[in-house]
Amino acid sequence: MLVHTDYLWFNTKKRQEFIRITDDVAAIVNASGVQEGLALVSAMHITSGVYVNDWEEGLIHDFQTWLEKLAPSGLAYRHHQTGEDNADAHLKRTIMGHQVMLPITSGALDLGPWEQVFYAEFDGQRKKRVIVKVMGLGARG
Repeated sequence: MLVHTDYLWFNTKKRQEFIRITDDVAAIVNASGVQEGLALVSAMHITSGVYVNDWEEGLIHDFQTWLEKLAPSGLAYRHHQTGEDNADAHLKRTIMGHQVMLPITSGALDLGPWEQVFYAEFDGQRKKRVIVKVMGLGARG
């Protein structure tokens, strides 16, 4: 079994951003040599997430609107009593999820016709990372 680990780094310009990372993950899978297996893609910060969905600007806007309704910024969250101001970012990350497992078939990501991989940032403007851990069988098994 092969195991390959790499990282994607982000320093967003806005507090909240959604970034398509499908091609970056596919490049890591390609470099890994894994032909049949899985890729774990996981945000390594508690205020960012990773998810799979359609790459359509209207839908991304809908996610942002929906998340703001579920976990509005600016409320007097108890977490803010600790000196933090990002409770909404923690909640949004929990709703969207922090990691995904992606299938690899014949050396490539095996996604559905509209599926794309996204990094979701909810408390940005500082350096953060995503781990991509690729595991599986190489060309010789």
